[in-house]
Amino acid sequence: MTISSDRPKLVNFYTSPVGKKIITGITGLGLTLFVLVHMVGNLTLFAGTKAYNQLAHFIDSLGILLYLIELILLAIAIFHAVVGISIRLNTLKARPVAYSQLKSVGTPSRQSISSRSMLITGIVLLGFLALHLATFKFGAYYSTVIDGVEMRDLSSLVMEKFHNPVYAFGYAGVMIVLALHLRHGIWSAWQSIGVLNSKISPVVYAIALILAILIALGFIVLPLAIYFNLLN
Repeated sequence: MTISSDRPKLVNFYTSPVGKKIITGITGLGLTLFVLVHMVGNLTLFAGTKAYNQLAHFIDSLGILLYLIELILLAIAIFHAVVGISIRLNTLKARPVAYSQLKSVGTPSRQSISSRSMLITGIVLLGFLALHLATFKFGAYYSTVIDGVEMRDLSSLVMEKFHNPVYAFGYAGVMIVLALHLRHGIWSAWQSIGVLNSKISPVVYAIALILAILIALGFIVLPLAIYFNLLN
């Protein structure tokens, strides 16, 4: 990619390979933080439907601020995906003939199944996001009254959906895909930003694996608990 002095610096940064990697790194870390917060919110249902619905009601009560946050998150997710796909396409263009054999080469590239499937797992997650929003954000509306306040009974919708084996196990399967994406993505993000060195890189790589597994398990435990009637 040629850097032109006639274009604004921001455009040159975006179109450069290094700039694109930094962008995917920063947006990826932001999305990882959101996913972590969302997982913790989901686990509130283990504290009871009242606590879960009250949390959902509080979030809904943010009004226009909530819509702004959601629009920003959606824009970040789409931007992250677009830039990530662009990086992958540029890589394929530079090397149109794939290697006959692929294997993990360890440091410093950290080639693995997780790293080689980032495009595929990312597309799956983007598709799942659309389905997830249609199912819960814009899905059936049940109402309830808690402490004299009428609010959406989101817990009933969650219980209803996760008693369906297709959605319960499909959701769990997608969370495994999420773990694969995060396993390489978290480490790669810090690597792209340029804060890693030979000493701390293996530590961050290990932390990324642990965090990816914990996040996936945090999401998986709820639908399975509901499906097997472990959560009433």
